[in-house]
Amino acid sequence: MADQRLTFKEMCAEFDVTPRTLRYYEYIELLQPDREGRARFYGPRERARMKLILRGRKFGFQLEDIRQWLLIYENEGTSAQMEAWVNLADGQLKELADQRQQLDEAMQELQDLRDSVAGEISKS
Repeated sequence: MADQRLTFKEMCAEFDVTPRTLRYYEYIELLQPDREGRARFYGPRERARMKLILRGRKFGFQLEDIRQWLLIYENEGTSAQMEAWVNLADGQLKELADQRQQLDEAMQELQDLRDSVAGEISKS
């Protein structure tokens, strides 16, 4: 089992995160490594949680939402966690669709303005 554990430095390298990020995830209780003196060790549970955290961040979830979702598993089990995940995913999909629409509108407005200015330049 000891060979499955990662040190703090190894954890940062494996997940390509800064030490500051890793310490922050511990501070907000997303991760709870084993401690031996001042050393921290991350086992399979913490590595699995880190994968979920990073995936959640990729999808745009807030850290507090991720923390609450991880707590559901600990307190209520897999079924409750999956149900909560579906609800969170539905909300995030709507949020991303709204952001896409805003981005499309901004891009169209910028394109129109660019074309207008380019047209003025060509008239000069």
